[in-house]
Formats: sequence, structure tokens, C-alpha cells
Amino acid sequence: MTSIVLRPPPRPIDAEVRPPGSKSLTNRALLLAALADGPSRVENILAAEDTRLMLDCLRSLGVSIAADENRCIANVAGCGGRWPAGEASLYCGNAGTVARFLTAALCVGQGEFLLDGSARMRQRPIEPLVDAMRELGGAISYAAGAGQFPLEIAAGGLRGGTVRFDDPESSQFVSALLMAAPLARGDVMIEIRGPLVSGPFVRMTLTMMERFGAAVVEDQLRKFIVPGTQRYAGQQIEIEPDATAASYFFGAAAITGGRIRVSGLGSASVQGDMAFLGVLESMGCRVQRRESETVIIGPPAGVMSGVDADLGEMPDVAPTLGVLAVFANSPTRIRNVANLRVKESDRIAAIATEVQKLGAETEIHADGLTIRPARSPHAAAINTYDDHRIAMSFALAGLRLDGVTIKDAGCVGKTYPKFFEDWSRVTGSVDS
Repeated sequence: MTSIVLRPPPRPIDAEVRPPGSKSLTNRALLLAALADGPSRVENILAAEDTRLMLDCLRSLGVSIAADENRCIANVAGCGGRWPAGEASLYCGNAGTVARFLTAALCVGQGEFLLDGSARMRQRPIEPLVDAMRELGGAISYAAGAGQFPLEIAAGGLRGGTVRFDDPESSQFVSALLMAAPLARGDVMIEIRGPLVSGPFVRMTLTMMERFGAAVVEDQLRKFIVPGTQRYAGQQIEIEPDATAASYFFGAAAITGGRIRVSGLGSASVQGDMAFLGVLESMGCRVQRRESETVIIGPPAGVMSGVDADLGEMPDVAPTLGVLAVFANSPTRIRNVANLRVKESDRIAAIATEVQKLGAETEIHADGLTIRPARSPHAAAINTYDDHRIAMSFALAGLRLDGVTIKDAGCVGKTYPKFFEDWSRVTGSVDS
């Protein structure tokens, strides 16, 4: 897939959708199942590039996994905290959940491992996690430049101890260490100083660890005590739909004044990105929340109010809000998302550059950006920077502007390979 041309829908949107399984939950569940004692069955897994990378790495480590992508099921034979393979060379692409989680998890076993990623992954931060693992007894060295992938790991288990993260750039550092910590020989204490971005993802990690039988004592996401010598236990678990993927469909209702029902996601969700619904309510949407479904109804004619939004706990929805802001009736300020600069692309720069093509004015700040609505919005060809979230979020512009083109649209395969198929069915917007 190269480029996709979008046309506004011929009629008001009134549709239902169920996004695929959460990437974040899928990769956590697969890793914990691999480390567990006994078999696990993980249902409604996401079948996409990031999760395939995790599956490939776990198989290279000797874990037996039978995955059926058509049925979205993975049966995992847990290795009991000791990787069967004594050596392996692993490739994690540009998947942060694979690269960061395995950096920690590889240290708990025995063996010699090489962990590498894409050119972009080699630019993304890893040093704070490496330093933390070294404090706990992990033997990790840099195979090329200091502070970047590839990593060489001479695994010999973790002794435990105390580590501190100062202003961590990614919550994945904390999640990675938390998931490895129960298998250490001694207790692990983790202290967070400064703001913790994407805190709900750490909550998600704690929830999944508890599901697999590990105990953690935590204090307001500032301190964590993880008793050592614990064991994960195999589970049967169902992954809920991806809330970040749902944000595009929530946004579709908002920008058109339509109605969309998202099944499988509701008040019982463990995903922090569901808080985006509150932002949309501030923009003029009506939201009906039920335990396992959400209905969003956009404002009449899609006339949205601009907002001042702190997205520090849900930075992945910033591109979605950024596109909606182009069509609002007042400026939008997106705050506390400085970590977007070290995602799959520099998302702050990408959002600013591409909404300007649509006619908006922008101002970049240290922690985010301001978007002033376009007086006369117009279609444009959107660069996606090999970033799935940029591609999917800018599809929203095609619901209002005739001829918006999403270039290199195939990058959505990272987390949602059938996105444009679902988008066409729900919105009627895809032309070719």
C-alpha cells in the first residue's frame, strides 16, 4: 500500500466498530505468559507488526508458541523464568514495547543475547533502563554507540536492589523493570523522581502482573516494592480492544457530528487513553459510557470547541486531537507531551508540519504545541514519517476535506493492518 485518497462521507456517520486487540496489553500478556510456569492462552491478540516482532523474539528464545492470527489466539508454553535458548540474536524493529521489555526480561535468565532494532529504534532512548538493570546485576553492554541499540546481554539473573528513575522519558522503562523484577533473587525497590509520563501504562503493567500472579506494593506510582523469587503462573486471558485505535473512530464522530458505537471498550477498560473521551466532551461531544461499550455523538455539524488539554497520561492521542483542532472554532493547546519527540517519529514536529498543510497555524512549545484552526482548510498530501499514528490520525481530515492523501499508508501495519478497511466501512471515506 502506497497512498490512500480520502473523500468526505456521502451521509452522516452512524456506525459500529470494534478495533483490534490492544497492542500494549498483547505484548505485556505475551511476555508474561512466556515467563510463566505452565501454559497460557491469550485471546483477541493484536495481529500486527509490533506483536509479530514480540512473538518472533520469544520463539527465538526457545518459547513454544502456537499463534492463530485468523482467530487472534496465542497458546504459550511458559518457560518458568528461564529462557530455553542459551543464545539468540533478536530484532525488535521500531517496537518500543519489544525493545524495552526484552532489555529487562532477557536479564532474568541465563545466556548470551544480542538485541537490536531499526534505525529509528537506535535513536530512541534506552540508557536509563540499561543503567537500572546494571544496578540490579544485569550485564548489559552497548555493541555500537553508548546509550543506544544494539545491546549485548550476558544474562545471569538479577540479584535485586534499589533503582531510581529521574524524569523518565518513557513509562516503558518502568514497566520493563517491573515485569522482570519478580524473578530477581532479592527484592527490588523502584523510586520515581520527577514526572512519570504515560502513568496509566504503568498501571496497566501492574494489572497484568497481578493477573499472572505477581505481587507489587506501590505508592502513587512513585515507589514500587517487588518481592523477589516470585513466579508467574500461566493464565487464560482476553485482550480488550485498543483504546488508542478507538480514538480515531471517536474523533470521526466528533468531526462529522455523527454517531459511533465502539464495542468491547467501556468503563471497565484498563487503558488510560479512554480518558480522551473527557477531552472530546469538552469539545462539545456527548458520550454514553457502559461497562463494555462506548457511544460518542459529535456536536451538530461537527462544530467543535478548541481545548487546553494536558495529555501527559495519554500522549498517543495527541495526533488525533491535533487533527481535530484544525477544524475547531478556537485554538487548541496540547500540553505535557514532550516525550512525543522520541516516539516512532518526532510527533510534535510531524503534527505541526502536516496540520499547516491543511491551513492551520501552529506554535511549538517545549512540552507540546498550540494549533490555531484553519480559516479555509484545504486538502493536502500528508507525509506519515513511517509512523502509524500519523497516518491514522490524519485520516480524520479526509472526513471534511475532499482529496486528502495519506502517503505511505502501509505504515499502519505496525499496530492496525486493516485500519483503512475498517475506516472505509465505518466512514465511507476511502476512495482508492
